[in-house]
Amino acid sequence: MSLRQHGWGRALVLCMGLVAAAAQAALPEFASIVEAASPSVVNISATAKAKTTASGPNDDIQELLRRFYGLDAQPQQPRTRQAFGSGFIISGDGYVLTNNHVIEDADKVMVRLSDRREIEAKVIGTDPRTDIALLKIPAGNLPAVKIGKPEDLRVGDWVLAIGSPFGFDHSATAGIVSAKSRPLPNEAYVPFIQTDVAINPGNSGGPLFNAEGEVVGINSQIYSRSGGFMGLSFAIPVDVAMDVVAQLRDKGKVSRGFLGVSIQEVTKELADAYGLERPAGALIASIEPKSPADRAGLKQGDVVTQFDGKAINLAAELPQAIGRAKVGETYTLSVFRERKPLALKVKIDPLPEEQAETPAANAGKAGSPDLSRLGLTLRDLQPAEKTSLKIQGGALVIRVGDGSGADAGLMVGDVITRVASTPVTTAREFAAALRALSADQTVPLSILRRGSSQILALKLEPQDTAR
Repeated sequence: MSLRQHGWGRALVLCMGLVAAAAQAALPEFASIVEAASPSVVNISATAKAKTTASGPNDDIQELLRRFYGLDAQPQQPRTRQAFGSGFIISGDGYVLTNNHVIEDADKVMVRLSDRREIEAKVIGTDPRTDIALLKIPAGNLPAVKIGKPEDLRVGDWVLAIGSPFGFDHSATAGIVSAKSRPLPNEAYVPFIQTDVAINPGNSGGPLFNAEGEVVGINSQIYSRSGGFMGLSFAIPVDVAMDVVAQLRDKGKVSRGFLGVSIQEVTKELADAYGLERPAGALIASIEPKSPADRAGLKQGDVVTQFDGKAINLAAELPQAIGRAKVGETYTLSVFRERKPLALKVKIDPLPEEQAETPAANAGKAGSPDLSRLGLTLRDLQPAEKTSLKIQGGALVIRVGDGSGADAGLMVGDVITRVASTPVTTAREFAAALRALSADQTVPLSILRRGSSQILALKLEPQDTAR
């Protein structure tokens, strides 16, 4: 090798070293973050006893045994169901944050700390709509996480998850932010952070950290065709979660805003038709009578471009903003109507279903049914769903918990269209129709299930005045 060739070789090696050093410098110090944050991450196990029912798939066989062979079938013993997940300590006095689906319907919730202590937790409150649960353990001087600002995240930023996938405690995985404010089906109130961090069963409820070691999200969902990680993970922004925590600690429940509209995305063709510079905003497809939107003067065909001074680029951002608005407060809606901008004032009402689920909503009304015992979460049908089902409206069942709704046979995906002789086109109308009835009676419930009409018998429970 000539002297000149030797010089070029040394220069090349030096350049490669500089590139490698620069790449290493761009990566966050994951080991330091894990070392500092792991003591604040906990493992959660939730135990529930499966409830026995009066009827089941083996009833016909049991009846045959009794009638033809003189044998009495022994009742099945309740089986125990156990769920596992992750969580993290948000204050030194024992408050722990996790996902609602980790502890839902649990009879007992245990929290295992990083020092291997196992402590039974009290469920302070839950919010199924955002999938948040707040727990409290009787312990002090606990290491709490640092709360960051999800709005400061950029697509491409490094993030780190710590949790218990498949029960492997304090497993750390890293990746980048893939997208922000990602809407998901049936998740109208959460602008999810999408990442490519490896998340698997058992990670649910665990923290998502930024490069500074601050919690920016709660790992909640994955998109998968196999049940395992496929590169698409979704986290609840921690500011959304902390808003829920504040309400759960103060009131034991979460109140959300309600506007009373159905919306759709603004396409390029619609933007041209309405004279918009670009396809952005939330197009008002319909307005519920006597709703806040109706009182504010919103009209079908209006395009909402801002709420409270914040831009609405995607239609899904409007219900997220309304849901986090304070009930009873007045906000400014910026709309585009007949090719001109317009500002409207709207006073936010509470979300109707939450009124129905609150026992106090029926206080002082003797003989009225206790709607909180239904165990149902409903929402209005979207325009596309109405078109697909060829109906004017209905109340879509998006969650069924323990209660008379489950006893009646209601399932997720059912569309309630009538209560007794009263038509139902919205979730609010469903609640109003039930309030008009007396408790301690059974009423026919007309539903659509997979396109077929069915009638179920719904038992209306009276209020428990001792509660």
